[in-house]
Amino acid sequence: MIKVLFLIHDLGQGGAEKVLVNLVNNMDKTKFDVTVISLFGGGVNEQFLCKEVKYHTVFKKAFPANSKIMKLFSPSFLHKFCIKERYDIEVSYLEGPSARIVSGCPNKDTKLVSWIHCTMKSAEDVAYSFRNIKEANLCYDRFHYSAFVSNGVREAFLKHCEYSGDTGVLYNTIESDIIRKKSCDKAEGLDDKTTKLISVGSLKQVKGYDRLLRIVKRLKSDGEKFHLYILGIGDQESELENYIDKNNLSDVVTLLGYDTNPYKYIAQCDLYVCSSYSEGFSTAATEALIVGTPVVTVDVSGMKEMLGENNEYGIVTDNNEDALYEGIKKMLTTPGMLEDYAARAKERGKYFSTENTTKAVEEMLISL
Repeated sequence: MIKVLFLIHDLGQGGAEKVLVNLVNNMDKTKFDVTVISLFGGGVNEQFLCKEVKYHTVFKKAFPANSKIMKLFSPSFLHKFCIKERYDIEVSYLEGPSARIVSGCPNKDTKLVSWIHCTMKSAEDVAYSFRNIKEANLCYDRFHYSAFVSNGVREAFLKHCEYSGDTGVLYNTIESDIIRKKSCDKAEGLDDKTTKLISVGSLKQVKGYDRLLRIVKRLKSDGEKFHLYILGIGDQESELENYIDKNNLSDVVTLLGYDTNPYKYIAQCDLYVCSSYSEGFSTAATEALIVGTPVVTVDVSGMKEMLGENNEYGIVTDNNEDALYEGIKKMLTTPGMLEDYAARAKERGKYFSTENTTKAVEEMLISL
């Protein structure tokens, strides 16, 4: 049996955190002895780990400036402090402090895997959780294998980081059968008398909800009939609420907060919208395909892999406000377009099955 550790910052509400839980829950426990360690406890996704997965936290909850404080200590010291057992494979899940810690592993027989989800657009992005780019390059080059959630994420990383190990693309593990089952639950508070748009994600700047609300204002001025629902929480919540109030958009926009079952909302809306300035490989957009909800998105990493280079399974626009506005408006005003893309979405969603994505990860780990 292969003893595998996954180290992550926390198991909060983010898509990557949920994907990790999906993955470890579905791995073959006759082949893998799986442990998850989060640096900080209290995350909402902790409750979904199955009992066969060992789970530990280093600290009960996050503390201010934790990333800066950890930079004061060497990777080897942090590894000794955070990871007490010996594993056959250690996986840094998500870039950041976890990558720095795993790189400090002293065991020569342990294979190290870096799993990167975010698009790194500069050397500064690569070095964000390290002391400098020199340390980042040295640490990342200790990994035997680097997994990326999309080709775009891999290309960006290799452009800015000096890495000589093996690489591969491994798509997010989505519990497709459970998603479809949960999507049948009743979603309260939706207006069935108009076209329903939805977006799911943390209320933070990178998700682009500021520009999505500006687009909504334009669509309302155009006389389009719709209602946008945003599912998530985050530090931009009050800012978004203020914009909605100031621009009289409360009749067409609702902030739903956080829900452990977003699938019922996605399935019962007519169009999923991704307005992010940056993504790795959008979990929420993948979930929309699985439940058969059409997707319109800006061009961020992974979207053309997911939806096709020529918009076969969804609409991918240029990554700017005007282009996304035109894409949403086209979906709202072209007769039969939503229904057509709903059928295409359901077909594409079959590709991202739990079995396929989990098997690909297991084969990578076994190969190491």
